[in-house]
Amino acid sequence: MTPETPKPWKLSEMDLFGADTESNLLPHGGIVNYAGFIFSAEESARILEELLTEVPWRNDEVVMFGKYIVTARKVAWVADEGVAYAYSGKSRAPVAWTEGLRRLKAVAEKCTGSVYNSCLLNLYHDGSEGMGWHCDDERSIVPQSSIACLSFGAVRKFSFKHKRTKETVSLELENGSLLDMRDGTQENWHHQLPKTKKVSEPRISLTFRRMG
Repeated sequence: MTPETPKPWKLSEMDLFGADTESNLLPHGGIVNYAGFIFSAEESARILEELLTEVPWRNDEVVMFGKYIVTARKVAWVADEGVAYAYSGKSRAPVAWTEGLRRLKAVAEKCTGSVYNSCLLNLYHDGSEGMGWHCDDERSIVPQSSIACLSFGAVRKFSFKHKRTKETVSLELENGSLLDMRDGTQENWHHQLPKTKKVSEPRISLTFRRMG
């Protein structure tokens, strides 16, 4: 898995836009920057195939409304040694970085100007699988830090909803694209990947995080 050198951001002349308020998709209470695709279609297809075959996928186990649920969506938790991740009342021990995942992490770090020590990967087999409204505000995540999401595969709608005002912002996450969320986004906004009958292809998301 050898990603090509990322092209410049569509919304900035710089490789690093970090907390770029001018291209912020949110009206207030956080910063979300979307670069669009930073990998070619050919490179994205190759990365998707390698992620499908090389990542140790497993069904996620969560507790929702007091019920134990095994999801159709599959996940993988990759992190530096000793970095664990706990949500829905369960701690997840990480698997080691592959060389391909390290290279993708380096691309995300170059583009956002942040440093990550972990990555949560989600595999959605088709549009019947999604993620409801939630926020990534676990105590183990460094507050206000960047969460960078690389997307490969099917184009999917991604939405934000303000926790207090209920304002919504939506966009389409393209194949080979990068989205950066930071600075109050998790504290003030929920986000979701809604289910859809229009999508029959798989999508993989890689959300790079900084755990404390």
